[in-house]
This record gives sequence, structure tokens and C-alpha cells, in this order.
Amino acid sequence: MSSNRHILTAVAWPYTNGPRHIGHVSGFGVPSDVFSRFQRMSGNHVLMVSGTDEHGTPIQVLADQEGVTARELADHYNRIIAEDLVALGLSYDLFTRTTTGNHYDVVRRLFTTLYENGYVFARTTKGAISPSTGRTLPDRYIEGICPICAYDGARGDQCDNCGNQLDPIDLISPRSKINGETPEFVDSEHFMLDLPAFAGVLGEWLKGKEGDWRPNVLKFSLNLLDDLQPRAVTRDLDWGVPIPLDGWSDNPGKRLYVWFDAVIGYLSASIEWAERTGDPEAWRRWWQQGDAPDSFYFMGKDNIVFHSVIWPAILLGVSGKGDRAGEPGPLGVLDVPTEVVSSEFLTMEGRKFSSSRRVVIYVRDFLERYSADALRYYIMAAGPETQDTDFTWAEFVRRNNDELVAAWGNLVNRSISMAAKNLGAIPEAGELTDEDRRVLDASRTAFDTVGARLERSQFKAGLQEAMRTVAEANKYISEQAPWALKKTDPERMATVLHVALQLVHDANTLLTPFLPESANKVYAMLGGEGSWTGMPRLDTGHDHIGGSAEKVDYPVITGDYAGDAARWESIPIVPGTPLNRPEPLFAKLDPSIVDEELARLEGGAE
Repeated sequence: MSSNRHILTAVAWPYTNGPRHIGHVSGFGVPSDVFSRFQRMSGNHVLMVSGTDEHGTPIQVLADQEGVTARELADHYNRIIAEDLVALGLSYDLFTRTTTGNHYDVVRRLFTTLYENGYVFARTTKGAISPSTGRTLPDRYIEGICPICAYDGARGDQCDNCGNQLDPIDLISPRSKINGETPEFVDSEHFMLDLPAFAGVLGEWLKGKEGDWRPNVLKFSLNLLDDLQPRAVTRDLDWGVPIPLDGWSDNPGKRLYVWFDAVIGYLSASIEWAERTGDPEAWRRWWQQGDAPDSFYFMGKDNIVFHSVIWPAILLGVSGKGDRAGEPGPLGVLDVPTEVVSSEFLTMEGRKFSSSRRVVIYVRDFLERYSADALRYYIMAAGPETQDTDFTWAEFVRRNNDELVAAWGNLVNRSISMAAKNLGAIPEAGELTDEDRRVLDASRTAFDTVGARLERSQFKAGLQEAMRTVAEANKYISEQAPWALKKTDPERMATVLHVALQLVHDANTLLTPFLPESANKVYAMLGGEGSWTGMPRLDTGHDHIGGSAEKVDYPVITGDYAGDAARWESIPIVPGTPLNRPEPLFAKLDPSIVDEELARLEGGAE
């Protein structure tokens, strides 16, 4: 594994139509943070960006229902989501929003370049409206039978059953999700992204990813190329980025489609981050081939099409690389993704997460009762990495108690407690036995084993390997029994405790990407000073929001991670370092909470 690389971690943008639940963060949030922390520890230059996705008719519909403006609704949930992601320990370099003036500017630049290169063109299409209100119905608010797989419940933009892109008029027996009425379809002029013009270059690019991408993501993406159609990039609505063309920019009823502007957020967030650092051109190191960057995009499987086909097509188009060639835009040639890392779906106690049906547990509610690291651990150990997975409270309690408390927490507690009580500091090691050397060698080797897994985004396997070192360390301490050596052989006791503390330090390093909050606690118990692994914080951005005339403040997530002491290697502990008496890392959960949580879930679903 090489270091000193520039790595862009592009994290899917949560939509501001409500707080995020644990199913959401299992797809985009925790995996991307584990990956980013590992890459930073490996000596790479990571730029982890995202923000809240705030445009589109669904936001306007919900705002109308709640009696607020779309901007007020977006402001409200932007702050809630940002606070929750900070509490979960997600180490964004910048988490912003799609309503900033900076984002509007970048979106307009890319649209204009696509238009000038011939990859965006006008076409009259059929748009859906509500017969009772006369207002445009958003694609996601129209349901019906999928014309491809016959699934009843397909949305107007995509069928979640077969994954194919759709238009509302394609649906059989379409109906409004708002009031159940049958929508009317009327002529409306829109701009289309000419996806067929990228079929050849996209196919060549995707076929080159065989063996590198998760098979389900690559197969799905390649299948999409069989029937690429032009896709609308504008909509009849009044909440979104104005169309930057003469005769269109001042049209109050036409805006760029939310899916088009949201994917551009990865670039606009990078540019905003660079501005905040005082080096406005710094973003280019993560976006242009001259600096050999890698880019990894994290999301749930319902967003694959936008990241493996549509976003790469936009990037190719603005770089002048489609069938019509063209000239690179003002931002230059931009890199397509290195990998699209998509997770499957997380269900809950056998049911699909549904905020409307209240089959849900929001991140904020979860963290009010349980630790962030306990949730992170569960997601990485049992989450939907390559297949749909069911969250159950019984399994959450079991893993917390058996693995976090009884295995890892017990190793930390008994090792540091014995050393602190009997010696007060990290002891010198005497002559090492064959068993001492064997367990230390195995611990050092684990960095290559676990690291190779994390480099390939195989988080579950990486965590299993890390926890295997914990089990080996516990076995070593039990067999060596340092407590029995205090009177009979204190020198050997000190050596065993030195080895045990080195094993704890190594295991803590291996677990740092997964459990950053507790990793900082273990580092402090071992006498560490300064920052072991940085934690995110809420900060303030300042820009025009939602087309406002005045600049205003808004919350962003950022953090200081460059000075972290954590490195992806076995760092020798220093004899004589004073130890701090340990405190429990994780609380043991009473099995009765399973019944309490299930009752809470059933009560919410009524």
C-alpha cells in the first residue's frame, strides 16, 4: 500500500426531507469514514466531502405541508443532519449544502460547458401535473407498475426492484403518492443530457474496472449501458438552481433537476473547502490527473446509477471526452471516479425502513441511548456491505456485550489495570520468550492483513481480522497469567505486561478507523498526549443560500486531522510512560432493552 496519495472520499448527500436514520448512515456514512480514517493513518492526503441535498419538488411539497418555505425547511434539517453526523464521528473535511452561492456557480459552469459542447439539448417532453392543484408532481411522488419488471410500487424516476431508470409516463397505472389521484401529462420543454453520446467511453471505462469494483455494482452499471436514453436535467419547479441560459435564467418556473445539481456537489464542496483553506486552487490536487488522485464514492445501492453512469458522463462531457468531443470547461479536465463503493440496504427487524410508517430509528434517538462507536461497530460487523442485512436489537445487544465489552473492553481494562496498579507506568520488557515473539509478530503482521482489506473497502473482513488480534491478546494474557507472577517472578510479570500493553496499543490502532471515540480513550489510558485521531466539529460557513441576496452563516462540518498521532503501523510503546487508570470503554447492555426497543418500534409503527 502506497502512501502520499491524494484520495477524494465523496460521500452521498443526505436529503433534507427529515433527519437521517441508521439505515441511511450504514450506506453512506460509517463506511466512508472508516475508509478515510484508514487512508489518513496510511499517510495519504484525504479530502472527505459531502453536504445536505436541499433542492427539488419533494422539499417544496413537504415545506407546504409544514407551513414553511423550502429554504426554512432546508435550514432546519441541514442543522439537524450536520449535528447527528458530528455525533457519529464522521470526519468530514467539509460537509456543506447544495444551496450555497458557490454551489450554484459551479453547477452553472458545468451545465454551460455541457451545453456548449453539445451534450445538453432542448426537447419537449411530457410532464406530470396534479389535476386538483395544477402543480408539477415530482417523479418520486408518482408510483405505479414498473413496465420492465412489473413491480407495483416503482417510482417515477427509478424502480427499486429492478434498478432501472424510469420516467413517470413509463409507469403503468401511475398514481400520486400525495393524494392517490391519476396525474395528467402535459407538454413541457426541458433540457436533456445526451447519455447515449457517452455509451462508448463509459463502457470502455467500466470494463476496465473488472476485479476492482464490487461485482454487484459493476454488473448493474454495465447493464445500464444497454439502453441509455437522454435524461432530463431540468424540471418545472421554482426551488432549485436557475438555468444559466438567456431566456431561461429568469424563468421562475424552470430549474435544474435536483439529481443533476446534487452530484456536482462533490466538486463544489471541494472548491468551497479550498477557499476555506486560503488556497483556492487546492481542490485540483484531488480532481485532476496531473496529481494522480484517486476518488472513491460511497452510497447506498439506490444511488449507483447517478454515480457510475450519470456523474461520470457529466465529468466526461465537461472535459470534452464524449462522442462529440468538445473543449474542456473553465475548470479544466476532471477525473471520473476510481471506484463506486455501494452498500446494499439495511432493514430493521425484518421490515424496510420507512419514516412515513415510523418503522425507523433516527441517528439522534439512537445516540441518546447508546454510544456512537457501538453503532459504528454493528454497522461494520453486521451491516449491508454486499447484501441486504437485517438490524435486530437482539444482535446489537449480543455484539455489544460479547465483542465490545467482553472481548475488547476486557482486554483494555485488565491489561492497563494490572500494569497501572502494580507498576504505575509502562514497564521495560525483559528477555522475550518464543510465545512473546510469536504474539508480537502476529500483531505486527495484522496491519498488512487488515490494511489490505480496508484498501479494498472490505470493511467487514477487516474488522474480523482486527478482532482476531484482540482474541489472540486475551488468550495470551490468560495463558501467561501475570497476576500469578507478582510474587514468584516480578520481572517476568513486567515483561508479560509490557507485551500485553503493546498488543493493546496495536489492537487500538487497528480498531481506530472503526471506533475513533474509544480509540482516543485507550490512547489516553496508555499515557498518550495530544490528538490520537481527530474528531469532527461544527463550524460556520458564510455564503448566499438558496439564491438569497445577502450572505448568511450556515453550519458546516470540518475538522483538524493532519496532526493526528495515529499511524497505520505497530508503534512501539515507551517504557516509563505513566499509565492512567482505565475506565470502561463500553457499557454492558441489559438484555431487557430488546423488549423495550421492540415495544417502542411497535408503538411508533401504529
